[in-house]
Amino acid sequence: MVYIFSVLLSQRPPDRIHRNMNIYKATRANIGFAADIIREGGIVSFPTETVYGLGADIFNPEAVVKIFAAKERPFFDPLIAHIAEPEGLHDLTELHPAMVSRLAEKFWPGPLTMVLPKKSSVPDIATSGLPTVAVRMPDHPVARELIRVSGTAIAAPSANPFGYLSPTSAEHVERYLGDRIPMIIDGGTCTVGVESTIIKVEEGRTILLRPGGIAIEDIETVTGPLVHETNDTNNPEAPGQLPWHYSPEKRLQIVPDINDLTTIENDAAFLLYKKKSPAILRNVPEAHIALLSESGDLAEAAANIFAKLHYLDRLPVKTIYAEAVPEEGLGRAIMDRLLKASKKYQSGE
Repeated sequence: MVYIFSVLLSQRPPDRIHRNMNIYKATRANIGFAADIIREGGIVSFPTETVYGLGADIFNPEAVVKIFAAKERPFFDPLIAHIAEPEGLHDLTELHPAMVSRLAEKFWPGPLTMVLPKKSSVPDIATSGLPTVAVRMPDHPVARELIRVSGTAIAAPSANPFGYLSPTSAEHVERYLGDRIPMIIDGGTCTVGVESTIIKVEEGRTILLRPGGIAIEDIETVTGPLVHETNDTNNPEAPGQLPWHYSPEKRLQIVPDINDLTTIENDAAFLLYKKKSPAILRNVPEAHIALLSESGDLAEAAANIFAKLHYLDRLPVKTIYAEAVPEEGLGRAIMDRLLKASKKYQSGE
């Protein structure tokens, strides 16, 4: 599908990164230009510390529909509202238990999303008809400035076609959606590199909906043990809960350890957790091997996961073998993305 943007731009900002691309430098003028697009009911892509988002005014249903259209995203998958300051919660939700304040004080700005009862002013299209709204305050100066100048909370999923690899650079967005959106603000490579951790805050309990850029162990220092519930993939309460997601175009297969492989295809690529020299990869071209972290640092691995998968996905290979990482700390978020990416092909898609 070719998505035609409905707001015609009468004048382009002067400092595009490349004349054939919709990527623009993160200057004050360009952020103001992007805010104009948001206020006029359009969509723009902007950087956060997690991944690049595709944003619209959350209080404008027609604008929010453009996000779903550009991504070809199913309407039953809710969006996250992004705010610039904690006070922005008051525009979105009426429930402010003490736990929300404690979590916001410790983790905002940052990669934590809280799901709370929504105000009636939040359109159902943004929450997929749910009585709750997901909210976070990003830790990226460009994102927060765009929100402030726009004067509204910005609904924004990742800026990629639904189900595909999340973008962690402006070039990733251009590759997937460059012909569907008028403006991509370049804020550099995302430093966290995986989407936010999502929790649902209720009176008396806090529920984990998606592991992400803040380790569960860190959140539990504030909340106590999180409740782990089985996701209803037919009616997700938050993004990233469907059976498959975050998928490269090539088949992805997880292996516990690359050393466990006994045979490999000639047309394969490999994603290693940390530096090693397994004998089975001796004759594999160096360009077909990507490393998440030389030392095995999970934060570095999380920051690199999507960028490395984007790189491998563009190679002339049929299969990407991804080495598992320890399921502790940010390793849970990494494995969540790898498992969902691999299930697309297990399901016959």
